[in-house]
Amino acid sequence: MSTQQRAILVIGIGAGDPDHLTLQAVKAIRRADVFFIVGKGPHKASLTDLRHRMIEEHAEGSYRVVEVEDPSRDRGAMGRSDYTAAVQDWRERRGEIFERAMREEMTAGETGAFLVWGDPSLYDSTLGILGDIEDRGALLVGVEVIPGITSVASLTARHRIPLNQVGRPVHITPARRLAEVGQNDDGDIVVMLDAHESFTQVAGNDVWIYWGAYLGTPDELLVAGPLHEVSDRIRQVRAEARERHGWIMDTYLLRITDGRGSPRRAETDGSGGHAAP
Repeated sequence: MSTQQRAILVIGIGAGDPDHLTLQAVKAIRRADVFFIVGKGPHKASLTDLRHRMIEEHAEGSYRVVEVEDPSRDRGAMGRSDYTAAVQDWRERRGEIFERAMREEMTAGETGAFLVWGDPSLYDSTLGILGDIEDRGALLVGVEVIPGITSVASLTARHRIPLNQVGRPVHITPARRLAEVGQNDDGDIVVMLDAHESFTQVAGNDVWIYWGAYLGTPDELLVAGPLHEVSDRIRQVRAEARERHGWIMDTYLLRITDGRGSPRRAETDGSGGHAAP
């Protein structure tokens, strides 16, 4: 085990808008000597490019940027145990890459940084992987976390709605768990990581959806309304966007009205603009 501790900043950079970067995040970027950027391949180059632009704009003094390739992951695993095993295998291989990069690319007294999309605490693997590295005893890692604006916060801001209704809970779930959450939750549901348009399986005329993709970017798309009315529209917009960009990241809120009156409606113009309700 290396006795030299690696000082690592895990910096939340927001959901896509460069202005999401907080003052705390800017100050943290200025402290870093080495930036580790995980490449997602040419089809997601815009995610890497944004990190480079943030570093170029805010970093000070002499610094280095180290790019590492993200290992492939088995995305065909559907059952819960198979999915968990696939994610664990991917995390272990990613951890080996992170550990090697930190060991080889940082010298004594330097501070490294990972720029994390959204917030490091919400459906991101970086903190868990760094913890696994230290638990293995192979490398001492001193981690400092700088929170960021999540896609959930960006979604509700762009739709101009509160995240919660009065006195009711909010459940945040990956799409693969939506069915069981919908059966047991009496509040609103935020759904992330939906690769299979799980909202099409939600029944009832009293459900509203607030959907957003590429939040905070020039390609932002927004649709809102009664789910049974706008579901097909979301599928169409989603398919066109995936064809255009080669990838899509979307998030949505499902809100049960229960006769409490219609939530405010916000519609997309189909090109990233936001029309008034």
